[in-house]
Amino acid sequence: MSMQNTMTIDGHQAVITFDPEIQMFRGEFLGLNGGADFYAKDVKGLQREGRISLNVFLEACAEDGVEPRKSFSGKFSLRVAPATHEAAAVAAAAHGKSLNQWAEDVLRKAALV
Repeated sequence: MSMQNTMTIDGHQAVITFDPEIQMFRGEFLGLNGGADFYAKDVKGLQREGRISLNVFLEACAEDGVEPRKSFSGKFSLRVAPATHEAAAVAAAAHGKSLNQWAEDVLRKAALV
């Protein structure tokens, strides 16, 4: 199963949007320590331009001694409505899990990891 509006190029995920002003698709790589975007009119062009953009970015990181990927701590704060918090706590308990364990499972499935 694939996520909508994403493309994998050489193992890196990019989100794809359409820019109506220039009538082109725009790709932007996710999870990188800097910007690496690319434009094309079709899928084949996106793949070609994405590889070029990614290679330029990775080469610049190597030259500068910078880690190309962002690092994530595994912690983040989430604010929800009290009723949602309560419903999630009940669902977690019904599954025999802590709220944190249950939320991680739900997020993993939603993110298709």
